[in-house]
Amino acid sequence: MQTRELTVRAILLGGILTLMFTAANVYLGLRVGLTFATSIPAAVISMALLRAFANGTILENNIVQTVASAAGTLAAICFVLPGLVMIGAWNDFPFWTTALITFLGGFLGVMFSIPLRRALVVDAPLPYPEGVAAAEVLKVGASDNKAGLRIITTGALASAGFALLAAMRIAAAEAATFFRVGSGATGISAGLSFALLGAGHLVGISVGLAIGLGILIGWAGAVPILTSGIPGPAEEVALTVWREQVRFFGAGVIGVAAIWTLLSILGPILGGIRSAMAASSQRKAGEGTLPLQERDLPIGIVTGASLVVLALIGVLLAANIGEIENAPLVIGGSLVFVVVAGAFIAAVCGYMAGLIGASNSPISGIGILSIIGAALLIGAVAGGGDNGPLVVYALLVTAVVFGIATISNDNLQDLKTGQLVGATPWRQQVALVFGVFFGSLVIPPVLSLLNQAYGFAGAPGAGANALPAPQAALISALAKGVLGGTLDWRMIGYGAIAGVVIAALDRVLRKTRGKGCPPLAVGLGIYLPMQTSLLVVVGAVAGWFYDRRAKNSRDPEGHERMGVLLATGLIVGESLFGVALAALVVGTGSDAPLSVVPDSFGSISLIFAPVLFGLITVWLYRRAARAQ
Repeated sequence: MQTRELTVRAILLGGILTLMFTAANVYLGLRVGLTFATSIPAAVISMALLRAFANGTILENNIVQTVASAAGTLAAICFVLPGLVMIGAWNDFPFWTTALITFLGGFLGVMFSIPLRRALVVDAPLPYPEGVAAAEVLKVGASDNKAGLRIITTGALASAGFALLAAMRIAAAEAATFFRVGSGATGISAGLSFALLGAGHLVGISVGLAIGLGILIGWAGAVPILTSGIPGPAEEVALTVWREQVRFFGAGVIGVAAIWTLLSILGPILGGIRSAMAASSQRKAGEGTLPLQERDLPIGIVTGASLVVLALIGVLLAANIGEIENAPLVIGGSLVFVVVAGAFIAAVCGYMAGLIGASNSPISGIGILSIIGAALLIGAVAGGGDNGPLVVYALLVTAVVFGIATISNDNLQDLKTGQLVGATPWRQQVALVFGVFFGSLVIPPVLSLLNQAYGFAGAPGAGANALPAPQAALISALAKGVLGGTLDWRMIGYGAIAGVVIAALDRVLRKTRGKGCPPLAVGLGIYLPMQTSLLVVVGAVAGWFYDRRAKNSRDPEGHERMGVLLATGLIVGESLFGVALAALVVGTGSDAPLSVVPDSFGSISLIFAPVLFGLITVWLYRRAARAQ
């Protein structure tokens, strides 16, 4: 029996991979509003490196990917913290404050999700697409199959190569057109991004089509209706209405969908907590009464560690509360909010990661619920005063809760992988804490680098090439709207009604056809920029055709696995190039340091880019099909 699992070299190797994947995810999240699960590429790279050691094991590889994927997932904190720069509260990201917010929230995410393992990993029939895929990668690696590493490398090089052409301005990175529909306005836009194509492949056809439905609701329905009769250029009118009204409609859809999800899994969650307490009793009676693969961290340690971290969060909030009335009461209420909202979020995010994968679990939608709840609570307890400090404090509280969300989103996915390869849960849970620690050290300097290189759209002094950071912009706008009394509750209310209808439709489809229409994915399609979401839909459809062809191959599972590995390579390559380009921008002081053609070349690049993108896509999928 293999016993090497939680080793020093596994922790250190996971920490090294953290730098690469966390940086990539921060960039991707700020650019397109999506992050990707890093467990699969981390597992592949880990296998390649540990193969140099004669005594490396599949369980040790699993620890490496657990550390790296936890840190990579924690990068989703970029959906909140840039909001502090956007509202002018921060000029940059102070290292220790940013690192502590990230670490403390992430640590609580690990602790809060431990009692959920039995309910959502062992007992619930959830697919865990990325957790299962990572387990398959580990098993393939243990059998010394090198084809997976080659296809990831090929996808990464192709993705980074196209991104390089876009940075050189030889190929267009985006195509868009806006037009009038009657007296209203709308448009179509698409970013030519292999990272988005790969993300679409991973989330699958159900989620992809649901995002597509959200795009149609937003841009074929809401935007033309709400722009009716408004004068001005079609592009300016459509984008303004989408940004100021339609996105809040999507927030309402996401809020209702998240609550619906929690209600559907409340029973299994309570059962999981009871099982954890029963396991603790068995451990006290004798450790041998529990199988190795069923041993979580003891519930007493989980509770004690959570209380210590909550105390540290209280100290952190007190140091950053600013000029707010009733400060002690506000801090106390905030800690209660962190516990209650954290437990809610851990359950919802864990369930959604199991259902549709960590790459497309609606973390940003959970952030919307968190900021509304935090702002309402803080505004009520503080009893008035200057809205500026209240908004800053609300964003800090939300950032802590968001750390819980990101790790809960990843934790159960990793534990599913561990279950399939025979890992020990408590050792993986310790590895997750190490991943949170490493990620909290990497995220602050990466955020600072991107802020200096590009800035964030809407922030003071932001330039034309500023990163859109769509979730951070929305969350900060919600905070200001709730505390300033200017929030358009009407659009959120309409979105909530639509969310109920979509959730009911999802339930009917699952009962009658076995596949649903995830309401959270619909919400994402409504409020994410179309240039971000449209290629995700294209990737989902491309992945569906690829998997359909796989069913007729000699090895259907191997065929599909190569598609998953190709998709992860596409994401990793472009994301890492984006981080490298950011460093170059900072070093040169130029917004386009690699540009080699004049602006007049734009019309040619707009024709050349889609053709090249399509040809590369076809070639990559054919290569993946032959790689098994």
